[in-house]
Amino acid sequence: MRKITIDPVTRLEGHGKITIFVNDAGEVENSYFQVPELRGFEKFVEGRPAEDMPQITQRICGVCPEAHHLASSKALDDLFHVDPPVPAKKLRELLYSAFYVTDHTTHFYILAGPDFVMGPEAPVAERNIFGVIAKVGLELGGAVIKTRMQNHHIIQMLGGRAVHPCFGLPGGISKGLNEEERKEVEQIAKDSIEFAKLSLKVFDDIVLKNKEYVDMILSDAYTHRTYYMGLVDENNKVNFYDGKVRVVDPEGKEFAKYLPREYLNHVAEHVEPWTYVKFPFLKNVGWKGFVDGKDSGVFRVAPLARLNAADGMATPLAQEAYEKMYSTLGGKPVHHTLAMHWARLVEILYAAERLLELSRDPEITSPNIRTIPTATPDEGVGIVEAPRGTLTHHYITDEKGVIRKANLIVGTANNIAAINMSVKKAAMAIIKPGKEITEGLLNRIEMAWRPYDLCLACASHTLSGRSPISIDIYNSKGILIKSLKEP
Repeated sequence: MRKITIDPVTRLEGHGKITIFVNDAGEVENSYFQVPELRGFEKFVEGRPAEDMPQITQRICGVCPEAHHLASSKALDDLFHVDPPVPAKKLRELLYSAFYVTDHTTHFYILAGPDFVMGPEAPVAERNIFGVIAKVGLELGGAVIKTRMQNHHIIQMLGGRAVHPCFGLPGGISKGLNEEERKEVEQIAKDSIEFAKLSLKVFDDIVLKNKEYVDMILSDAYTHRTYYMGLVDENNKVNFYDGKVRVVDPEGKEFAKYLPREYLNHVAEHVEPWTYVKFPFLKNVGWKGFVDGKDSGVFRVAPLARLNAADGMATPLAQEAYEKMYSTLGGKPVHHTLAMHWARLVEILYAAERLLELSRDPEITSPNIRTIPTATPDEGVGIVEAPRGTLTHHYITDEKGVIRKANLIVGTANNIAAINMSVKKAAMAIIKPGKEITEGLLNRIEMAWRPYDLCLACASHTLSGRSPISIDIYNSKGILIKSLKEP
């Protein structure tokens, strides 16, 4: 038995490794996507005031703090039994739309883009953002930087900081928007729409017009038939900030639709001994192992899953892009993992359009931005769509609002079973007897997980909240003399 290790995996947030086992015949027998880091936030928030949670939990991640911040804020609304004023909800969604533009732009151009723009097996020194800019031109590179900078400016305008904002409060937000700021947001939204349209054209020119890339997207190596999950509005259209969680089966039929407080009726978590990430699955289907299909409880989240779970987009240009994607790929649902990159660009366009709509809303400059809580806190659940998928925050407190228990199920964790399946299937298709194992070939295996836009700092934790540390002590001759393991 031969072992191939990709350690560390690259172009993601957090730390992980892939271990592939190849038998004597040169065929892949198994593979594991392992996460060696511990999050621990559920345990060390115990005993803290609930009001601190939006600030504490967003420190889980420096890439998507806004997602944790707003999921936490919504959980506090529920916990304190308070409904924020409509202008506050709209301003939360406005900030979140700006965040989506920046986050998806980062992933497409910096983390995922090099595989397509430079080629899956291009020299590693060129397969990065600098290689992308050199190939597509400084003008597009400048547009990427400008778009991220402008939308981070919106986050800073409302949240006080471009990263880790101080914004969400139980029952509302800390700062509103004046007319001068509103006009600035409106212009940024217009610019972002043009950038999103340009990005879709780049994808069309570089990926869709390249037969090798299209064949790779449609290949069985990067395809899984699973359930799909995402937030939808009252019309079953994609919504990042609010709504009900909708799940569709591998044929695209609605399987479940539920409110945030009902999530435990639908989602459970499986544990494996070789990773610190748990494996969520659909409780009403059951855990059947790392297999896909209608009889398996494995589901997927993130851009492609959101589009599969919804009946469409709530803005006109994004709806056109949505229809083109499904028409090109043969209809709904799409099971091709690499198509997630295309879905991400459709979402950038939707986020920019929604940002424009909200910037023009007559209520957006209203000073009515908070309802002060008066009820006794007890238990609350908040759900938003993080860029990486459905994000759940669940808090239980005492009557003084001090956290007794917290549970966080993040987008990457929801995808982690599918990620392991994707890595194994790609490895089995790519590694063949007698074929040389090159860095470029291993990158094609990494391409199986990269569309999920992993955030392993967000995802990892143990069931008990403790890290089972193992320490092996060797003497100078390399002989193991003692092994220490935390119980």
